[in-house]
Amino acid sequence: MEAWKSGLTRRDWLGGAAATAGVLVIPGQASARRIAASDRVNVAVIGAGGMGANNMAKLTSQNIVALADVDLAHVAEAFVDSKGAPKPEMQPLKTAYDRAAKFSDYRRMFDSRKDIDAVVIATPDHHHAVAAKAAMERGIHVYVQKPLTYTVREGRTLLELARRNPKLVTQMGNQGHSGDDGRRVVELIRGGAIGRVREVHAWTNRPLWPQGEARPAAVAKPASLDWDVWLGPAAVDWGYHPDYAHFNWRGWVPFGIGSLGDMGAHLVDFPVWALEPGSPTRVETRHSRWGGDDNIWDGRPPADLGSYPLANITTYQFGNAKGGPLTMTWYDGGLMPPTPPAMPTTARMNPDGGVLYMGDRGMLMHDTYGQKPVLIGDGVEARAAAVPVSLPRIQDGRDGHEMNWIRAIRGEEAISSPFSVAVPLNETMLLGMVSMRADQPIEYDGASGRITNVAEANRFLDREYRKGWAL
Repeated sequence: MEAWKSGLTRRDWLGGAAATAGVLVIPGQASARRIAASDRVNVAVIGAGGMGANNMAKLTSQNIVALADVDLAHVAEAFVDSKGAPKPEMQPLKTAYDRAAKFSDYRRMFDSRKDIDAVVIATPDHHHAVAAKAAMERGIHVYVQKPLTYTVREGRTLLELARRNPKLVTQMGNQGHSGDDGRRVVELIRGGAIGRVREVHAWTNRPLWPQGEARPAAVAKPASLDWDVWLGPAAVDWGYHPDYAHFNWRGWVPFGIGSLGDMGAHLVDFPVWALEPGSPTRVETRHSRWGGDDNIWDGRPPADLGSYPLANITTYQFGNAKGGPLTMTWYDGGLMPPTPPAMPTTARMNPDGGVLYMGDRGMLMHDTYGQKPVLIGDGVEARAAAVPVSLPRIQDGRDGHEMNWIRAIRGEEAISSPFSVAVPLNETMLLGMVSMRADQPIEYDGASGRITNVAEANRFLDREYRKGWAL
């Protein structure tokens, strides 16, 4: 595992200096095409239904040249409502998809289409890094849905590629990073509106999919689904079940990273951004029983991992945080932090999800995407009013996250959530899942990317790949 860390200095990793290195030279592969502000970008998509369709519906002003999806019948569902009537707002995308080249396997798409400038990757988590690396090695700009990668090693591999390819524009699909409210939250925290923050709580109502359950028996797959390609890099021999595809994969260990992977990219984003804590130094997870854990009562993962526990509480210690030691606690499965004594009765924690920052001069609370920030405490409003606007605003806010990527490709605007920002955030999230699988607290050295107190837990920073799908 040492090879993937050797080129990454502590300054690059913690400081986000991802665009300072030279261009990566890859024999036989193309470099990114120069695209002017007046040009339309040639965009492809991997995972064209579901969230991919939502992303691509905002990019119909560009040339949508190709799509790769394992189930075109599922993609077609994006264009109609529950009664089968066409959705007017999705018809421009349907027209674009009808004209685009279609593939089941994105590897074949990359091999045969040399006109792709940029690709949106909206697959299940276990495909993200493999698809992104293949694109980046071909000089293709990438927009990768959250979580950015399935493992820590994958994230660092993509960051290294981004460092060596500064002309490639990278974006993670955590759209709250482009929102006006979230950016104001960061300004207020950094501006001292609530004083020094030593404690943060983040929570979500996820999972909204099967989790904490035993693995179901395989059933016949839909005729339209290419199950072998859907499995892709996952080194398991699981047959199809609707509890995996198309939406329910997040809770199953070979395919997703649970609620923390789904919503941490939104909720953990703002405290990591605002407080600049660096890598966690210690992480511990407490959780309900693993799925299929009928005969194990001590909380240990079963030998044949199926679904993640239904709920967990993960505590992160940041011993090297910029403003001094910081504790951040994550809650999912509907669990929430206790109400602080100073919380007024009019300030209600949103059960769907939110973040609470506890400072020595007050508190700040907001919803999942940084929305609806609430200031709590004497004098906090006055101090907040004095904090200037210091972060650029993204055109159309959260709804402009995809077009921010396009404008950045054309050199019109700075990118919102590039891999230099997304990879450290993603790694923090992933370390919560690593501590869950380690079944004990882990101590982590972010500079070397190693767990220092439980040597065998380092295997969870990486994974095995199915033949033909290696990173």
